[in-house]
Amino acid sequence: MTSPRPGIAHRLKRPPYHSALGPGLVTGAADDDPSGIATYAQAGASYGYALLWPVVLAWPFLTAFQFTCAEIARVTGKGLAANLKSSLPRPAVWAVVVLLLGANILNIAADIAAMAEATRLVAGGNRTALMAGFALLSLGLQVFVPYHRYVGLLKWLTLSLFAYVGVVLVAGVPWAAFAAGLWPSLPAGSATTVVAILGTTISPYLFFWQSAQELEEMQLHHATPLSRRPRGAAQELNRLVIDSAAGFLVTMVISLCIIAATAATLHGAGSHPITTAADAAAALRPIAGDFAFALFACGIIGTGLLAVPVLAGSAAYALAELMGWRAGLELKPREAAGFYGVIAVSVLAAFLIDLAGIDAMQALFWTAVANGVVAVPVMLAIMLLASRRRVMGNFRVSGGQAVLGWGAVALMAAASAGMLLL
Repeated sequence: MTSPRPGIAHRLKRPPYHSALGPGLVTGAADDDPSGIATYAQAGASYGYALLWPVVLAWPFLTAFQFTCAEIARVTGKGLAANLKSSLPRPAVWAVVVLLLGANILNIAADIAAMAEATRLVAGGNRTALMAGFALLSLGLQVFVPYHRYVGLLKWLTLSLFAYVGVVLVAGVPWAAFAAGLWPSLPAGSATTVVAILGTTISPYLFFWQSAQELEEMQLHHATPLSRRPRGAAQELNRLVIDSAAGFLVTMVISLCIIAATAATLHGAGSHPITTAADAAAALRPIAGDFAFALFACGIIGTGLLAVPVLAGSAAYALAELMGWRAGLELKPREAAGFYGVIAVSVLAAFLIDLAGIDAMQALFWTAVANGVVAVPVMLAIMLLASRRRVMGNFRVSGGQAVLGWGAVALMAAASAGMLLL
């Protein structure tokens, strides 16, 4: 590779904004899944506006880290797991993928249960039948809809997030208190919640999904890895910057809206306990009215439909790359049996966990905490990979990107340590 890594100044020649939005937008929107909604709702109900700041703090670090994950795929033409397999000890890579798969299955189980409970609140129905329906719908879309059509559906589902902007407008947020919550503070007993917020915002499945979707886009447009054809690097890296920044700006705004809405309603009314996904939406009804209740519940359903495929797909991509299987949502099931098998097993295992009667809201919350802890070794491995010239050549991370990337690792490590010590 002879072309130097493009500097930030070269990225000012931006492609049309709408054409730059792709994997980053979907990944960012999927970050506000029912797990995130539950965590942010608990934070707002329990601590009011005091824990808005971790969401804002995480945004620049997460944007830089997601950009790095996408860049690894675009430069090398391989996903994260495939790159990790060729650069790190195999047992370490297996540990990363197994942790990812376990956390994702728990997250899928919690999300399916949350969607079922929200639907039952709005329209009634049998909980088990609704869970089975959502599991089959998510699985069917991934298996039978080609990627070039499926990704369009996922982009439309991102609009469901804006239900929470509507909830904020109905709730009547005191903006002075909102602004005060952007300044760091740590109310008594809130350390675990801070880790949960960071864990649901900076989650391992996001890293693998965005990297894998960059590969899907490359295959769809017959693009050559930048390591072999660096001439178009400035435009491509510029697109990744816009896509990642926009996607995670959306997730930050919606996360702040959820905390603010529940702070203005549930915390303001002295209603702190939220023990089920139904409680989070139903508690809004007598305080903020039927409209806010319906928006909150519908948001859980829409974001769940967006997030479950991302969760199942990210684990399938990682394991397929590690095993050397063909992988891709553009492929037919018979062309990638192992890849689709992982997706099916993940969704089925999650459904069986739900049948065991696990409390949905507690599972959502503690899954977010687990993600916060699991993210540390995964992020460390990714940054080591992105820093190696043998892997990235002249595209290896440097400057502000390196500072923010390693800062993201340090942030998650400090938060996890704080949860154990405080």
